[in-house]
Amino acid sequence: MTDKRMIVGIKGSGIAATTCAHILNEAGLRVASEAAHRPPVPSILLSDAALALVRSVFDRPDLFADSPRIKRRVVAWGGGAPVMVPHGAALASEDEVQAVLAGGKPAPRDGAVDFTIHAAPPMPCGEMHVFGDRRAVAAKVALRDPACSEEGRVEAVASGWLFLVPAGAGQGWLLGVGGSLDDLLAQSRLIAPVVDAGGAASTPFLAVPRLHMPLCGEDWLACGTAALGFDPICGDGTAQSVREAILAAAVVTGIAEGQDATALLTHYQSMLIAAMRRHLLLCAQFYTTGGTGDWWRSQQDALLEGHRWCTGLLAKMPEPGFLLEGTRLVPRQQAA
Repeated sequence: MTDKRMIVGIKGSGIAATTCAHILNEAGLRVASEAAHRPPVPSILLSDAALALVRSVFDRPDLFADSPRIKRRVVAWGGGAPVMVPHGAALASEDEVQAVLAGGKPAPRDGAVDFTIHAAPPMPCGEMHVFGDRRAVAAKVALRDPACSEEGRVEAVASGWLFLVPAGAGQGWLLGVGGSLDDLLAQSRLIAPVVDAGGAASTPFLAVPRLHMPLCGEDWLACGTAALGFDPICGDGTAQSVREAILAAAVVTGIAEGQDATALLTHYQSMLIAAMRRHLLLCAQFYTTGGTGDWWRSQQDALLEGHRWCTGLLAKMPEPGFLLEGTRLVPRQQAA
């Protein structure tokens, strides 16, 4: 029987916080939210896999059905000729995503809570570990080629990489990693010919994989980008935030149901470390093949060092003791 008297505080306003609140409300727990104010992400790329996950969690099969879509991706990597591949994704701003998913106004956090999900900093303790020193900038651009309204473009250049996605009405968002947009565009063969720079570039922001440790304590856990962040090169950040939220909500529901809190929180931490370990190896493959200069080699070295660090952490932890079934965690022996 779930302890419906348990009050769960959620700090944050992003997709992870919203998803946690939704699942916990569905489970009958009381949720008290505390918003975290930050500039919204101008454009979120919802891959078809991420979109299917969000639709399933919120039981909204038509979610973002009318949003602009990307139908293909054009990639120029490692000095090779551009390659076009099919790619399905919906485009939306973070404000649009939150407006659709948040539903009713959450109950304000105005008193004591029994457990807290931190989907925004600061954490009660620990620190964020970063794997690399990459910074990114973003700017609104005009698209010269109408074909770009339905495609994303990714290009490796000598000192970094560029990522272009449409933003409707002949506009696009351009992300540059490794230098200023002017410097990166000066090296570009795929993206520079199809854009006209327009708006001012954003303030540089961190664009490396990062992991907060520890990820949980006796009465709290970290979730979403406050727990870990993916390199934007993978395009999986939104889906990862939703997956984290599902697992975090399952952990809290299990605690409310009287399951072993220490075992549940240990499982949560090990699963997120394992997710970061897989991501670091994937990123290392991209940065190994992207270029041969000092910048590319230094990023690859940092990613592989992070992979070794995560491997060492996991070696000291027990094997995962639970299986996720829907939005609930089931002990492995019971699932078997």
